[in-house]
Amino acid sequence: MSTQAQPSGHRPTVTQPVGEEIRVRGLVQGVGFRPTVWRLAHACGVVGDVRNDSDGVLIHAWGDAWTIERFIRSLSAECPPLARIDAIERHELTETADVSDFRIVASVAGHVQTAVTPDAVICAACAAEIADPANRRYRYPFTNCTHCGPRLSIVEAIPYDRANTTMAAFAMCDACRAEYDDPGDRRFHAQPVACPVCGPRVWLESRDGERADADDPCRAASLLLRHGSIVAIKGLGGFQLACDACDETAVARLRRLKRRERKPFALMARDLQAVRRYGTAGETECALLHSAGGPIVILRADGAERVAASVAPGVGTLGFMLPSTPLHRLLMESIDTALVMTSGNTSEEPPCIDNADARARLGRIADVFLMHDRDIARRVDDSVTRVVLGETRMLRRARGYAPAPLLLPDGFAATPAVLAMGGELKNTFCLTRNAQAIVSHHIGDLEDALTYADYRRSVMQYLRLFEHEPHAIAVDFHPEYLSRKIGCNLAQAWQIPVVEVQHHHAHLAACMAENGVALDAPPMLGVALDGLGLGDDGTLWGGEFMLADYRGFTRLGLFKPVAMPGGTRAIDEPWRNAYAHLHAAFDWAGFTRQYAGLDIERFLSSRPRAVLDTMIAQRVNSPLASSAGRLFDAVAATLGVCRERVLYEGQAAVELEALVDMGALRDERDACAYQFEITSTVPHGLRCIEPWPMWEALLDDLRSGTPVPVIAARFHKGLAIAIVRMVEGLADLLAEPVDARSVALSGGVFQNRVLFEQVAGRLGVAGFRVLTHRQVPANDGGLALGQAVVAGAQRRLA
Repeated sequence: MSTQAQPSGHRPTVTQPVGEEIRVRGLVQGVGFRPTVWRLAHACGVVGDVRNDSDGVLIHAWGDAWTIERFIRSLSAECPPLARIDAIERHELTETADVSDFRIVASVAGHVQTAVTPDAVICAACAAEIADPANRRYRYPFTNCTHCGPRLSIVEAIPYDRANTTMAAFAMCDACRAEYDDPGDRRFHAQPVACPVCGPRVWLESRDGERADADDPCRAASLLLRHGSIVAIKGLGGFQLACDACDETAVARLRRLKRRERKPFALMARDLQAVRRYGTAGETECALLHSAGGPIVILRADGAERVAASVAPGVGTLGFMLPSTPLHRLLMESIDTALVMTSGNTSEEPPCIDNADARARLGRIADVFLMHDRDIARRVDDSVTRVVLGETRMLRRARGYAPAPLLLPDGFAATPAVLAMGGELKNTFCLTRNAQAIVSHHIGDLEDALTYADYRRSVMQYLRLFEHEPHAIAVDFHPEYLSRKIGCNLAQAWQIPVVEVQHHHAHLAACMAENGVALDAPPMLGVALDGLGLGDDGTLWGGEFMLADYRGFTRLGLFKPVAMPGGTRAIDEPWRNAYAHLHAAFDWAGFTRQYAGLDIERFLSSRPRAVLDTMIAQRVNSPLASSAGRLFDAVAATLGVCRERVLYEGQAAVELEALVDMGALRDERDACAYQFEITSTVPHGLRCIEPWPMWEALLDDLRSGTPVPVIAARFHKGLAIAIVRMVEGLADLLAEPVDARSVALSGGVFQNRVLFEQVAGRLGVAGFRVLTHRQVPANDGGLALGQAVVAGAQRRLA
């Protein structure tokens, strides 16, 4: 039944008494929803009760018809800040009320259908309390209420009650119990509620395990940070490593000890004023920094002050967040510069969440530990966002956002429950049922043994937490993906079907799903650009133009396939891609005759070219790949960017993007951009983006001394123009019932802001409806959602 607000008018003089059972679905547990219902019922004069159960919140309400309508309108109008109402269902009650007031009654267990709320940043009321010397929670690092604090990171079962969290070990004192039991208090049934008398404690200890004699551990840690120490901090969803971001010695030492040679560090600042000393934050970025999710926000590094050069080498941006917990707020109180606040791990391992594990793994890195005794139920990384074309784009979805369910489009209510295993890199997994998708928090790269173990553990935790019983398991095509192997083993054990989903089809399906494209919508155009994914023909794809719906796809176009000499070594050593692309565009004799003396020619001449030529000619460990990511690597290496090796995924493309001369990008005529040819392949007749004209123009510019930033701008713009030309040409070939005027953009390459803005903007000008990612990452962090909806659509037909 619809709950749209009706004109209020005046209360009728005579009304008929009614009773209704009101079901509220969405993020409505652990967020202060029941006390809000209680308060509104009393204000409206409604009698009855409200409870949590496995479907959400259930209300029994009696009153006259006008009062009930007013009450239901107020539920949406005065929803608590962390709540999200997805549906309100109303059914008439024939029995009369047997109560004379409105009560909150005990939760009811059952098959879980409701959602777990994400962890939330400290609210203004709690922040005021920890800053007030007269308050009993003054400087208490675990202060929280129903409007903020830990959720996913401490919950172990549903319903979300204290006994099902890691706070079960801390018995409430009388004062906290009184708040917890009072429906009029903002801490009513706030499951992590605590105070210095009864709650968790924080302390400072040395790397040798000795506790420091510090009356205020947070103040002591702040002092150490200001004097160059590296501090391991037990945060909300795992340990973090912190140091003074303006102290080059401290940052360089952290890089060396953490074995993170170049990948940018995340930063934390005390407040927005401090952030703006280092970078530009517009209105949307400011709102993100202050939001309940409190993500890392990528900003232009163009402030009046500079952090240490080692914080984010080779890029023109900084990733900032504000203090997310009371502990972080107290730590930052006396620090007026920025802190590095990076994950508490080494290399690509998952961050530590256990005290003993942190001592063992971080003891050689941290000078001191800021510890506490509240257990972390599961690792939850910081989310990462970037504002592009005026909208928030999720680069990593974790703390503050996961596992809030995503509502699936029309048609998916009838699809079976699916467990989708995700990809190999930037892994997430996904559970779907009842037209909702629960995308897990960011897991990471499964090539690391500890991350792989964490992945397996997290999958089983989510299945238990949400009492999810999949009817099918979705996996990637690639036979060596560890996520696929686990999925196939689970499917065999549970005797349920496996649905294989092609990598780039999953990318596009995820984009369509989060943009509300109905299951039965006609196929639309899609562009999926990334590093690599296995195609349905057994070759490596990565620059794909498709006609796709949820059930299937047709490949219409591609980037020219080019060899990857050395296979996976070509991913780590961009010069190999440069050699292969130049080999494909010119023979070596022609290249040296035309471009002898260029730096790239001298460099490649020193490499084992005969071996590489044999590998390419005979396809020995040298697969062809239509990869946009490898094209970026090749251009970067040719220009001297990350030529010999990359130190993190996508580094060459990231640093190439950072070099772009924005003036040239904006002001130069399109004719100055490097041209690509669009051809047809044989024998399949697919349209193909051929880069040889781009290479000729780029090398001519290098030879004539054109600045590298201008070359980078011309490459990005030229590629965007070629992509739009390809889409326009394909659209002209299509007819009804195909949706030829809508195009979905997905894949990690579209996290390149310059390319994305150029492509999306030009497609919009050309009259296309452009679908893009906002809620889930365009990178492989969104794959699981796409796999899940494809499997659901296909199994609905089975």
